[in-house]
Amino acid sequence: MRRAQRTKCQLPPCYYHGFLEKKSFKDKVGQKLWAALCGNALFFFNNSKDNHYVEKQDLSTLVSLTDDSSLDRKLDAGRLHLRLKDDDIFLTVPSLEARELWKGFILSVVKLEVPTSLNLLPGQIQMLKEAMEKETERLKDIAAVPKTEPDNYLSIQPEMPACFHRVFRDDAETLLEKQKGKGNLLLRPSRDGNSFAVTTWQDFNGSVFRHYRVTRIPEGGFAIALDEPVPCPTLHDVINYLIEKTGGVFKPLILEQTYEKSIEYVEDNKENGEKNVRCASSSPVPQNLPPKPDEEEDPEIPCIPPRAPVRPLKQQTSIPELLIGPSGALLPPARCQRNASLRWETNLKPSVPPGRAAESLSDSLNEELKQKLRMRPVSE
Repeated sequence: MRRAQRTKCQLPPCYYHGFLEKKSFKDKVGQKLWAALCGNALFFFNNSKDNHYVEKQDLSTLVSLTDDSSLDRKLDAGRLHLRLKDDDIFLTVPSLEARELWKGFILSVVKLEVPTSLNLLPGQIQMLKEAMEKETERLKDIAAVPKTEPDNYLSIQPEMPACFHRVFRDDAETLLEKQKGKGNLLLRPSRDGNSFAVTTWQDFNGSVFRHYRVTRIPEGGFAIALDEPVPCPTLHDVINYLIEKTGGVFKPLILEQTYEKSIEYVEDNKENGEKNVRCASSSPVPQNLPPKPDEEEDPEIPCIPPRAPVRPLKQQTSIPELLIGPSGALLPPARCQRNASLRWETNLKPSVPPGRAAESLSDSLNEELKQKLRMRPVSE
């Protein structure tokens, strides 16, 4: 389960803080961040006013902390080599005095003993002793308190109620008063990091706020810390119990998140150096649909080319040209080029039905025979 990021007020006591330039083998360039030594860990922020840290470095696996004698572009700056079991970190501090203080506080908190080989004033050494004593007491308190989760972290589960807001008492009251039309009850973390609280708002001749503590049960679940504690299996049951007992007077404060409706970005104009806001096209991305099952190729089946379409046979509606010999007999087509006495008889009629082809041929032969009979001389 992923642990939730804690704010400054939820972190262990801070023993020392200041700007550091951090660089490790994983980082290509160094980053200048605001660092705070809280407990036995370094928490890094973008600046000193940020409430949420951007990175945490656990120092429980510290191997050594030594001065880095390599040259730096800033002559007054000091460098430290922080060697851990799984990483090597190089820290750059603004001055040599700050380097000694960082080294002294880190070693005192992690090793629980004040180093004696530091160039510090007596008052600064006393500060190291006080930090070591506070860290010793903190570790004893953590070991003595039975806890359901390690490292005193507040775990935010995925099934957290929708009315959970990461705010504390004062901010919760302000939020409920401003959003009174959307709900008057919210769930929030407590300052100790081990429990929760429910804050309610009502209008009774002015704003009236109530805060209910929700503690963890070691065996599992939660309890509303009233005169008679009310056990609840989950935080959802805590919210439902308060709603039911008040007859629906309490309504959870659920704030809907707003999201952009279009893709906008800032583009630099290389010609005039101006920056313009562009809106990207929101056309859908074309999808590559898989081929249909009948179109998929099987490597084991040979590809057979499709056959050419068969043309339908047309019915002949005309009689071909006929070759007739001297005696009126039909001749084969091969003799038409060799016999000069042959004549072509062409029928230029548009068409002759197939049923009348034989009748036309008979009429043509009879007419030819009649002409020959007329031309024969009559014997006296």
